[in-house]
Amino acid sequence: MAKKTEQSAKTAAEASAMGRRQQFIETYRITKRSDPAIGRWLLGTFVVAFAAGFALFKILPGGGVLEWILAVVGGFLTGSLATMIVFSRRAQRSAYSQMDGQPGAAAAALSMLRRGWRTDPAVAFTRQQDVVHRVVGPPGIVLVGEGSSAARVKQLLASERKKHERVLAETPVHEVICGRGEGEVPLDKLVRHVQKLGRKVKPAEQTDILARLRALDANRSNIPLPKGPVPTNMKGMRQNMRGR
Repeated sequence: MAKKTEQSAKTAAEASAMGRRQQFIETYRITKRSDPAIGRWLLGTFVVAFAAGFALFKILPGGGVLEWILAVVGGFLTGSLATMIVFSRRAQRSAYSQMDGQPGAAAAALSMLRRGWRTDPAVAFTRQQDVVHRVVGPPGIVLVGEGSSAARVKQLLASERKKHERVLAETPVHEVICGRGEGEVPLDKLVRHVQKLGRKVKPAEQTDILARLRALDANRSNIPLPKGPVPTNMKGMRQNMRGR
């Protein structure tokens, strides 16, 4: 029985490692589409960081074979860490550039928010694929609009703001338009912008807010989502960006 359990645990660990390896390879392939120089950047980063780490560990007190072993291991760890950091940043930049302009791109970016945030994509939309996504977190309620017409998006945001203030009069409601126009927030800066809106709602209050929002959403008409790609799942890429 113990052998079967140990074998099952080993198989699960191998499957998990294989899954992470495949995610890493897939992320690299996706990044290379818009960043052909990613391979040279990673190789150069590793070489420079390895040399710096090797030199740093080499000057530490010691001598003999142990000194060289520590220097090589230290250089390898330093090079690997620096390479992962560069890969994470360039992969994230590549992901944003590939999503930019696609329907649902803002929802995909908002999925990068960590624990303590709740994102509901496409709570409102028009036939022209103007969309409003909703985020509930420390700032309160954040309505994020995206679409081809800033005027239509503003109108849709104003309508959604009234609906939310009707059921949550005491909760702050923020409006954000994702885009490249004046007064809009670029896709690659959206998450950081939302996080900087401050802390105005306590975690305990979010439970009541979410309950009221469920009641609000239940009264909406059941209209199908607009057609088109909505890349709202970045789980695999997000894990690789964080080195998991």
